[in-house]
Amino acid sequence: MAIQMEPAIYEYLRKRLMPVEGAIPHLARTDMYGNSIPAGSVGGDLFEYINFQQRYNIDARIAGALRLSREYLERLPDAQIPRNSVDEHVQWLKAKSNPSDVGEAGYRQAKSSEQLMVADNLRELYTTAGILLVDAQGHGIISAKIASTVHDTFHAFILSELDHHGKTTPELFENINVRLAQSVTARNALGRDAHDESREIATMLYGEIRPEGHFRFVNFGSPPPLVFSAEYGRFMPINTNHLVQFPALGLEIPEDHPDRNKYFSMAVRQRQINASNIAEITLMSPGDIVFLYSDGVYDGSDEENRLQIERIVRDHKEQAAKEICNAVLDHAVKQDQSVQQTGEVDRIDDKTAVIIKHS
Repeated sequence: MAIQMEPAIYEYLRKRLMPVEGAIPHLARTDMYGNSIPAGSVGGDLFEYINFQQRYNIDARIAGALRLSREYLERLPDAQIPRNSVDEHVQWLKAKSNPSDVGEAGYRQAKSSEQLMVADNLRELYTTAGILLVDAQGHGIISAKIASTVHDTFHAFILSELDHHGKTTPELFENINVRLAQSVTARNALGRDAHDESREIATMLYGEIRPEGHFRFVNFGSPPPLVFSAEYGRFMPINTNHLVQFPALGLEIPEDHPDRNKYFSMAVRQRQINASNIAEITLMSPGDIVFLYSDGVYDGSDEENRLQIERIVRDHKEQAAKEICNAVLDHAVKQDQSVQQTGEVDRIDDKTAVIIKHS
């Protein structure tokens, strides 16, 4: 009997962090493709399509929200066990105050209306696709573990987001940010020195694209997206003052966060993320492209490298997103070959590129 060998941890993480083409969302007037090349056997870059229609049963979620909307309006018969959170809350209100003072009908109407809004938000997921791009500090097993933590946290919290809101909200990203922080309890359990400066840090960009060409995203330390105009054949200047960018995940915690004094590894920022911090790019014409990337492809500052990538995109702009993406990554790999000749191998980094083309 042949002995089946368990996969090595690096093999497991590599497969876990790599997307598959079968998960590419199919949206009207949208062609997208991304790929990631680790610097070694495994890397700290993570790229994933969020295919809402494939990953979640939107029909069932809408039906559930509509059922709750109806159920929330129905008064609970006397001596019956609560059917839902609204029943429980009404019972609590009656126990804490004079039952005649409880505005039960108005409360039930408000909670019912919330579920109608959830159902409306869920319907928009039929024509929405998400892109998650994470670049953990360094490259190797530890970096891959950090990227995997962001991945798992994202997918755990998005289930709650869809249940309660029918869409992603800024709260999701604030929770991921805190997940990478070093808590007092965790450090004590590990027997670590409270003055140890080691951290789990990762940049993250999450965005959602719609067939109209609207790309809405939140950015934690990633290089800003580049927008290629098919009409002008170049990357168009973007007013970065309107593109809100937070520091990388794991670096700052908002001062109004209730647990801010429990995470000593993080600096304090003024407030939590809100809807005004979600940036938007609109692709106006057929062939326009949003280009997402990790700093192993382009660090956002080298003008010569930017022009080289611009030329590659221009030369391949008539091709599909997959061919454009692969051409850019081929260029990045060739750049590494030049670096290897100088002996500066520590400059070689994981590489991820994503092309979203308005067609």
